[in-house]
Amino acid sequence: MSAQKILCQVGCPLPFGVSQSVFGDNFALFSQSARAVTLCLFWRQSLQMEVPLDPQANKTGEIWHIALSNLPDEFEYSYRITGSSPNTEAGDGDIHQLLDPYAKSIAGLDNWGKDRAAVPLRGRVATLTYNWEGDRPLNHPLSECVIYELHVRGYTQQEYRTTEAAGSFQRLIKKIPYLKQLGITTVELMPIHEFDEMNCPFVNPDTGEKLLNYWGYSSINFFAIKSAYSTRKGVEAINEFRDMVKAFHAAGIEVILDVVFNHTAEGGEDGQEINFKGLGKEVYYILDSSAGYKNYSGCGNTMNCNHPVVKKMILDALHYWVIEMHVDGFRFDLASVMGRDEQGKVLPQPPILEAIAKDPVLAQTKIIAEAWDAAGLYQVGSFPASKRWAEWNGKYRDTIRRFCAGEPGLTGEVATRIAGSEDLYKHSERNPYHSINFITSHDGFTMFDLVSYREKQNHRNGENNQDGSNWNYSQNFDVEGPSENPAVFRRRMQQVMNMATILMVSQGTPMILAGDELGRTQNGNNNAWCQDNEISWIDWALKEKHKGLLEFWRRLIHLRKIHPMLRRNNFFTGAVNPSSGIPDISWHGTQAGQPLFGSQVRSLAFLIDGMEGCQIVDDTIYVILNFEQYQQNFSLPQVHVRKPWIQILDTARPDAFIHQYEKTLTEAEHWITVEGNSIAILTKGN
Repeated sequence: MSAQKILCQVGCPLPFGVSQSVFGDNFALFSQSARAVTLCLFWRQSLQMEVPLDPQANKTGEIWHIALSNLPDEFEYSYRITGSSPNTEAGDGDIHQLLDPYAKSIAGLDNWGKDRAAVPLRGRVATLTYNWEGDRPLNHPLSECVIYELHVRGYTQQEYRTTEAAGSFQRLIKKIPYLKQLGITTVELMPIHEFDEMNCPFVNPDTGEKLLNYWGYSSINFFAIKSAYSTRKGVEAINEFRDMVKAFHAAGIEVILDVVFNHTAEGGEDGQEINFKGLGKEVYYILDSSAGYKNYSGCGNTMNCNHPVVKKMILDALHYWVIEMHVDGFRFDLASVMGRDEQGKVLPQPPILEAIAKDPVLAQTKIIAEAWDAAGLYQVGSFPASKRWAEWNGKYRDTIRRFCAGEPGLTGEVATRIAGSEDLYKHSERNPYHSINFITSHDGFTMFDLVSYREKQNHRNGENNQDGSNWNYSQNFDVEGPSENPAVFRRRMQQVMNMATILMVSQGTPMILAGDELGRTQNGNNNAWCQDNEISWIDWALKEKHKGLLEFWRRLIHLRKIHPMLRRNNFFTGAVNPSSGIPDISWHGTQAGQPLFGSQVRSLAFLIDGMEGCQIVDDTIYVILNFEQYQQNFSLPQVHVRKPWIQILDTARPDAFIHQYEKTLTEAEHWITVEGNSIAILTKGN
């Protein structure tokens, strides 16, 4: 195609990015400080055209725009920005070759683990259609969800490492039957925005091997898919992602994205320039008085999320993923950063958080905040615009870990967390399901490592074991790391079952870290962000090796699903129901009706009524947590129901779940013996 056939029109300032118009491909780019802009077009693997934009004709306000007709079906583009310093005249300033922040696909990063050429990244455009076949986001009620956090590459890389499809969206589809059988309703994908995995400064100190930015919390922009997660290269990666979403939806499983709006891949003063820095760092980043980068993210820069242009970009990105890609929601990494103003001060009502909460396009999506940042701001229970926002409940994680590890004096707080963390969420008119309960996530120990290591083992990260949290609240059962001792292994597995049980009987929305159901280990690494290897990949051989644990998780999730009183929409009141004669929830110790809150005991029990008003909605459920190291007898509460108590779970048993009626208590049995460091669950039909 010759350049003479391409026709230029003035173009339109909206929408940003590249869009189709009656005049052809419309390009629109915001830059507050650019003095001159040239659109650079590439095809046939080389630069084909440079189109200078006339500031008189091709600029509206601070938006540069142009429309070109007769471009090829596939092309790449970037912008050359001149005079970006506000103190220079046109043509006299620095020259920046920049990527469009609104690019939907980015050239140069298609192949995982390959150093890209030292050329600026370019946006990629191609004619692309897709048949959704009637698919829509599922929008499961949050109270009904079981969230499963996974890494796209790591989930299938080890199993299929010899094929090109390993670690891809396509291969993830193959795991849908497994996830469905496990009982997962919602997968939460760790970052799938385009990032450069080669952008990692560390090497393995033992081997000298270069480490990679495996997790991907380093977005280049917020619209482009991570092309290396696709078996289809170029823009077609977008449709492979859509195929995956459509397949998950067909199985009744939602897809939510872990999104990183708190910082970008450009880093701080010494970081690279990709897009935002050259277009106007004073707009996109929070700066100090000397125009240096403030760092509330721990990653070198902090997005200026409440600037109107940045706020618009974030909303546009969220709209794109919901409308064009059909995702069901978002988890916002270090979301408290988004509550800071242009000086970094914490806002009481941050515009971007209010806008997300009240946006009509996002009204049915899940929005989940990691309600803290890397500079000490901790907003669990007080996240702004909170009527709409759910939160990762870090207080739940820490309390349950400490209790399971044997710390005394926690029974009162444990009760509060199990009951849905009313102290955190009721004051803002939220519900128990706004608490995303988790014990493990990508950031920290796996659940099996929580019971195998007292100390982190991050030496292979290349930072002298200085990275990662020192506050793990873990235990090792007298052996640090792997053990061939069957007794140690059994105690560890029992503790994993204990933690899993507490998670599934707690009010709120449970989140599981992928692989915890298999007893997966990271060899004690609690910050595996740079480990693209067996440390991070799911070892599917564990599916057979630890099949008992996997079956336990399946049955535990099923238990939650068949008992609606374990996933209430509203907080307990403690009021006695006249129909049943008992409160909706009551707390107990070894003696029924006598919980020892605030004491040094390590045991607690609770009874959940199976009636609401005069309606029978569930069995009456009694859960006993005995984290003393010795067995104890627990008296059973008096419940005015003729049916007997049936014990359905005992984590001290190897099989844990008890066959129905195998352990039915007679009317004369008012006590039950619970082994040390174990949990028992009984039900009584109404």
